[in-house]
Amino acid sequence: MIVLNVTYKCKPGMRDAFLQAIYREGVDAACRAEDGNIRYDYFIPADDSDDLLLVEKWRDAASLSAHAAQPHMVRLRAIKAEFTDDTVIEKYLYSPEV
Repeated sequence: MIVLNVTYKCKPGMRDAFLQAIYREGVDAACRAEDGNIRYDYFIPADDSDDLLLVEKWRDAASLSAHAAQPHMVRLRAIKAEFTDDTVIEKYLYSPEV
């Protein structure tokens, strides 16, 4: 399993509008419906900063690669350009045998 912690560094005051655009465009629902998706959830920091955390879990590298090529991901990139200044991605490999 692959886990991604994606921190979106939103433009000042734009975090809520960014999240609403994601919901309005159905990006979150489309990602959850993809083969190999285990989790796709957004979290707002308790300190009310302009950050937005996305936690993604994928079955394997193939499903994550297919995810990156989806049309809704092209739309997400356009939304990000409007509302964010930076994106930080932390990638973790999880094996239940460890």
